[in-house]
Amino acid sequence: MKEPETIAPLNEETHALFLLIAAQPFFKGLNRQQLQLLAESALEMKFEAGHKIFEVGSPANRFYLILEGQVVLESELTEPGTMLPIQILGPGDNLGWSWLFPPYLIHLGARAVEPTRVIFFYGTRLREQCEQDHEFGFELMKRIAEVAVVCLSATQQRLAESMAVANR
Repeated sequence: MKEPETIAPLNEETHALFLLIAAQPFFKGLNRQQLQLLAESALEMKFEAGHKIFEVGSPANRFYLILEGQVVLESELTEPGTMLPIQILGPGDNLGWSWLFPPYLIHLGARAVEPTRVIFFYGTRLREQCEQDHEFGFELMKRIAEVAVVCLSATQQRLAESMAVANR
């Protein structure tokens, strides 16, 4: 049986993030140590309306939990620069799941629709933590896999709608 590790005291900024993360439904059920790992790999950020958060094909090394505002996920069409809106995300939604799955590249673009406040997580650092602590990795994998399934379903639905319009 794995020995419980001692939990180091948190500095004021990390403690504030810990409390913010612990209050999010997405992380419900994680233990204190797991929440602390997240807080130590996080910071709070804001994006202005129109800011490109992710571009298709760029390295996937981070993810976000949206606290306020809205973000649109977009797929690039064959015509360069033409984007097809796939899904609108808002408070409580997770943005970015590619950081956990090889080849660690962004699959959909993301842009802030309005001023947006998020918790930024260093995905690369969390991947390393997942390798070291498999229980933590499994808990994150379950949550992120659910996000990926919802995103893929929304993409499939949006593309089907687009094809129906194009075939009229």
